[in-house]
Amino acid sequence: MNKADHIIVVKDLYKYFGDIKAVDGVSLNVERGKVVVVIGPSGSGKSTLLRCINHLEIPSSGEVWIDGEQITHDAKQINEIRAEIGMVFQLFNLFPHLTVMENITLAQKIIRGRSQAEAAQVALEQLKRVGIPEKADAYPTNLSGGQQQRVAIARALAMKPKIMLFDEPTSALDPEMIKEVLDVMLDLAQEGMTMVCVSHEMGFVRSAADEVVFMDFGKIVEQTTPEGLFNNPQHERTKLFLSQILAH
Repeated sequence: MNKADHIIVVKDLYKYFGDIKAVDGVSLNVERGKVVVVIGPSGSGKSTLLRCINHLEIPSSGEVWIDGEQITHDAKQINEIRAEIGMVFQLFNLFPHLTVMENITLAQKIIRGRSQAEAAQVALEQLKRVGIPEKADAYPTNLSGGQQQRVAIARALAMKPKIMLFDEPTSALDPEMIKEVLDVMLDLAQEGMTMVCVSHEMGFVRSAADEVVFMDFGKIVEQTTPEGLFNNPQHERTKLFLSQILAH
């Protein structure tokens, strides 16, 4: 397989916060159209790895390549590459003073240069995609957590990204709202969107992941298929983590 088949290539990535080594020599390739789910205990470097992929965190050393282009320290280039990457966070990061429609059209107009009419049409398409077109004129404070997260996903998708990154998108949600967000992510996976997701939702891992990456202390401990993870984990650390998380 050549590099062109890998839309994300991470090579020997390190990220330090003072004396803390948050990401410790990680290398990871993500194929176009595949879903990679990153799991592991809190503080294992999962979210930092995700944030390094789109340079929300600047790596201390190592390389990140997106669709054949290495990310440099050039701000213009970082912004151009970042425009191709949708990111959904734990907290929804919606603008509370803007309606759902305004939240989804804002970046389209500024970054993609779309007219209001075009941006609104795209926004409505994406709201239909996540199942809440009737909320276009609502304000975030009038939505449930699950609905707010679906708006955040629609906002990211409206930019027509090549890649979607999800950083524990359900961890701030009440249990009954988790499924509605995971269903949207599952649909995206089935449509062939390239996705890297940090998640504790093992049902999502089973049903959507092509590959699972288990991290601990900033390193990749194990990289396998969902079937390999659940039926035949190779490392004692992976087995311990699974025994703890599956017991709940």
